[in-house]
Amino acid sequence: MSKKIKTEEIYNILKRRIIELDYEPGEVLNEVDIAEEFDISRTPVRKIFQQLSTDKLLNIIPRLGVQVAPMDFMYMKSVFEVTRILDPFAARLAVDRITDEQLEELGAIVKRLETYDITVDYQKAIIDDQRFHDIIFISSGNPCLQEVLLSLHSHTERLWHYSQRYFDSMDLFTDSLGNVLRAIKEKDRDNAEKYAREHIDAFVDKIKQELL
Repeated sequence: MSKKIKTEEIYNILKRRIIELDYEPGEVLNEVDIAEEFDISRTPVRKIFQQLSTDKLLNIIPRLGVQVAPMDFMYMKSVFEVTRILDPFAARLAVDRITDEQLEELGAIVKRLETYDITVDYQKAIIDDQRFHDIIFISSGNPCLQEVLLSLHSHTERLWHYSQRYFDSMDLFTDSLGNVLRAIKEKDRDNAEKYAREHIDAFVDKIKQELL
């Protein structure tokens, strides 16, 4: 395995730890500890930290160290303002471009979500929810749109994990994503777009109710 590939894999591992809250918001990461864990020098660790800082998932504080970015709800507001436009657009494009295999995987995700118990399967539901979105982004056939949305969804997925305490029903997952899937199957661009936006709005409304 080349060093470049290994470094990229470590970047992805650390990114997932931040998104899934294995590293808690505000936690300080130690460069030496990371280097020892993955048996690499400190130089690539610094590079990875810089990448995660560019992603707005880490804060590099001069003379103090590296901190996992706290949950910034003002920034999240700006993220959702963008995703509620671009996510539905991706769903609209996917109507005409999605493959049968991708449709089957979306269907399998919705079926899994319907079997989950929100109290014990929340984290699995978030991962499946994000996979559902990833398939939509890919099937939109627009690499630029996919790149932008995958970056933004690092933050929305992190907020989903953070918000576990606020949800006591799987309806937000099963109802809205099921509607998106049905609209795509029916080749209904307007409804695919509508239901994708409703999925985002329902989540944002729930968070507003709990935090305000």
